This record gives sequence, C-alpha cells and structure tokens, in this order.
Amino acid sequence: MSDRPDESDGDDRRFETRAIHAGQEPDPETGALMTPIHANSTYEQDAPGDHRGYEYSRTGNPTRTDLEANLASLEAGSHARCFSSGMGAINTVLNLLSAGDHVVAGDDVYGGTHRILTQVYDEYDIDTTFVDTTDHDAVRAAMRDETELVWVETPTNPLMNVNDIGALADIAHEGDALCAVDNTFATPYLQRPLEHGADIVSQSLTKYLGGHSDTIGGALIVDDEELDERLGFYQNSVGATPGPFDAFLVLRGTKTLPVRMDRHCENAMALAEWLEGHDAVDRVYYPGLESHPDHELAAEQMDDFGGMLSFELDGTLEEASTVVSETEVFTLAESLGGVESLIEQPAAMTHAAIPREERLAAGLTDGLIRVSVGIEHVDDMKADLQAAFDAALS
Repeated sequence: MSDRPDESDGDDRRFETRAIHAGQEPDPETGALMTPIHANSTYEQDAPGDHRGYEYSRTGNPTRTDLEANLASLEAGSHARCFSSGMGAINTVLNLLSAGDHVVAGDDVYGGTHRILTQVYDEYDIDTTFVDTTDHDAVRAAMRDETELVWVETPTNPLMNVNDIGALADIAHEGDALCAVDNTFATPYLQRPLEHGADIVSQSLTKYLGGHSDTIGGALIVDDEELDERLGFYQNSVGATPGPFDAFLVLRGTKTLPVRMDRHCENAMALAEWLEGHDAVDRVYYPGLESHPDHELAAEQMDDFGGMLSFELDGTLEEASTVVSETEVFTLAESLGGVESLIEQPAAMTHAAIPREERLAAGLTDGLIRVSVGIEHVDDMKADLQAAFDAALS
C-alpha cells in the first residue's frame, strides 16, 4: 500500500471552497495550479521496499490521491477510494461479503445494482431481499441473522423515493450490518449520508461529480479507518481503479459542482411544476413537489431536491417511446448528471435487466420516462417536451 495522506484534516471551510481546494495544492516544483496528470505505471524506489509514497499505480497514483482527498472532504468522511466505474465501487462493497451472507436492498434500485446482486453475487451464495425501503417495518422484517449489508438509494432511481438514512442506518446497526448509501442522485452538495449514520457512501463519478459526460468513475467514502483499509485491500487486489486522466477530469468537475447543482435544481423544480400541471401527464416523481409523499423528509434531509425527475404520460407504452424519441434538447441516452439534458425509458434502457414482473411490482411501469435535467434554459426544455408530446399524441 502507498502511504496515503491523512484525509481528516479538520477543514472547516464551506463546501464551495472545499470543492475547489480540498486535497489540492499548486505543484511545489512548477507552481502549476491544477493537479498534474501523473501518467505513470511505476515509481522509483530508493531501496527495495523503500519508496516515496507510491510504488505502482494500481495501488496508488498522485492524481487519484488528490481526488480521493477532495471527495472525502466533500462527503464529510475521512477516507475515499476511487474506482474505474460506479459498478466497480459497488462491487468492492460486495467484496466485503462472504458465502451465506444476506443483503437487504431497495426494490427500485438502479438496474446495474439489481443485476450484480441477482446475477453475480447470487452465484456466490449471497442472497438479497428487495423491499420498499421507505417502509421501515418491511426492512426490519427482511433482516436476518445473516444480514451483513443494507443497501440504500436516496432519492431512488428512477422513482425518486426518498429514504430516511438515519432510520435505515439504525435498523442496519441493530442487526450488526453495514449501511451503504448510493448518493449519486443527490451528490454531497445536497446530502451527506455519513452525517446521518451511514457507514459507506457510494458515488458514480460518471454523473454529477464529473458533470460533463466525458469520463467514467466511481468512489466509496467512509469515516472509519479500519473499514477503509478493508475496502482498500479489495480496491488494490481486484484492480478496478481509474487512470490519472479520469481522476483529473473528475477533479475538474468537482470544482464547479455547487454552481452546476444550483442550476440543475432550479431547472428541475420549474420543469416538475410545469409537468405536474400538464394535461398529458398522469404523474410526476420529484421530491421538490409538495405532492411528493416524501417531500417533508427530503426537505429535512437534503439541502435541495436535485436535478432528476421521472414522469408518466396518461397514455400507452408506445406514446412514451415516441416522446423519448422525438426530443431535441433532451438527448435520448442512458446516464445522467451532465450539463446537457438527457431523457430515457427505464424499462427498455437502464432497468431492462430487472424482470418485468419485479419492475411492475415496484411501480416501475413500461411507460415511465426519466429525465436528467441539464443546465440549458428551462423554457427550451418545456418547448422541446411539448413538441414531443404533440408528436406522440397526434
């Protein structure tokens, strides 16, 4: 292992300042303001085993170290580990489990999370129970003596349910299990699960933290040194680590995260209110709306309501498919969190790996449409969706 710097530096500066400066200093040799891209695979040692903090870039890379320190600060943790994708990060959490262990997870989690639990780790004798994690009695009932992990998304993908992190962490800890929270939709700018009792925070750096749809990455943040060392063992052993250029791009992204998220949230609220009043729309899923069943919890747990929303047309599957295919400002594509607006149909795209019966039981209908609201002008978004509605309903 490399000699990683202590990331719990007691930095009491405000989020916007830490987003730009935490974990980063001008290069001492050149004065370069931005963290250099250390494109190295290996490092000189002064004597066998006597290195200067780095020995091999799978184990540690200076650019990645700066990013990990930055993310730890933003998520109110002491340690962070970065990965080559969000699924690489999730897989590393699951590496903590052993045959015979049990997981409790939300019944409307991201399709890739559902797939790895049911089609990969199920083969290793790790069982998962999917429940409505907004129903705490159901979560308690799902807990077993073998339960080692409670996996939480909030807001959930794509139904935008808001989970009470503190309550779910308490349930997990009562059963001597870890509580891990996927914080990708909210980002640390809007929500910091470690402050509410979670043990592990997972981030897809591909999304808002990168922010420009040009890199893939993941991260795990904790506030426990022993847990960090366990995750670090699997990070190094399995090797799903990011290259220095990807780390550099995410560091560039975190610098503007606060200003981007302010615009994402502003646009999403305006669009959600417009959709809620639209005759062609049957239902809107956005926690910023007072009609959302978890609105009060979201207002208490989050600093704003995020840039993601979903909606259903008062129509057919074919009409929904036409809508997502007819937009121009909204690009039909998977992923989310970039500056550009994206639109997709989860049943056919991001959540296609989940069996249809399970999707429907969780409320994830064939006609559900998910949008990642970008930072374009919201009036152009409304006009774009109106033209798509007209094409679908004509």
